[in-house]
Formats: sequence, structure tokens, C-alpha cells
Amino acid sequence: MSCVNLFIKRGISTSCARFGKRNFRKFPIYNKRGSKIFKEMRKDPNYDLPHDKRGLRDVGYYADDGTFVLVPEKIPELIVPDLKDFPLKPYVSYRTPDVMQSEFTAEDLFNVVYAPKIAKDFKEGKLNEDGTPLEPSPEERMTPEEARIKAEQTGSDIF
Repeated sequence: MSCVNLFIKRGISTSCARFGKRNFRKFPIYNKRGSKIFKEMRKDPNYDLPHDKRGLRDVGYYADDGTFVLVPEKIPELIVPDLKDFPLKPYVSYRTPDVMQSEFTAEDLFNVVYAPKIAKDFKEGKLNEDGTPLEPSPEERMTPEEARIKAEQTGSDIF
């Protein structure tokens, strides 16, 4: 007598219903693909095909009449220093000694930034009875909200 397996099983298919067939017309890749005929058509100046810039920024803008206006400030400028008589080599030797430095703490930051001014104000007698300075610097006049906004700005050391 033979046994028949009568358990009902459900399966989940993870493959695409179209078996990998994609509509590549949805994803235009102008600069990379195309037949020889297509590439020859691209060279024709009358053939209107959008050019994919891949992250490049325009160095100007189009005016209302359709003309391109060049903005000189938007042109990238490479500033390279003259290293003709520079004494250092362009590499670091593996034989250089390791530099061991302790962690930079909040106390170290306070000692570097605020302690000299506090000591100077104390020696010159420019402190109130409660220890606040008579002539506060702009950093000392800042409210906590202003300090948070300044710390979150681009170019701060947080990022």
C-alpha cells in the first residue's frame, strides 16, 4: 500500500512575477548605453537629447529670454600653494614614532578657552562680587539658546 502525503503547504515566492524582465525605458541612462546608430545620432546638434550631469552644478542660470548667464563666483577655483622650497616630504615614513595623546576633556577645553580671561580679570580686579566679569566677552554674553544655534551651524566642530 502506498502513502500519499495530503498535508496542504503554502509557499512564498521571493522572485519577481516577471522573472527579471524590466522596462529599461523608465530608467534613461543617456551617457552610458546605446547602439552605434544611437551614438551617431547623439553627435547631431539638431538631435535634442537631455544630458545627464551626474552631480555637476551649473556655473550660471538661464534668463527669462532663454540665454545662459554665466556667474563667475560659481566657477570652481583650485587654490594650490607653491611648494617649491617646502622642506617636508610628501609622505610620512613608517619609522616615525607614535604620538600618544590623552583624551581632550571639557576641563581641558575650559582651561584653554576661558581660564586665561578669568585669571586676567581677577588680577585686574574686573570681577563683580558674585564672580561675573564687568566687561564680558561676546561668548560670555551669549544665551544658552544662541550657543546651541551657533554650535549647530555649518562649519562648527560638532560635525
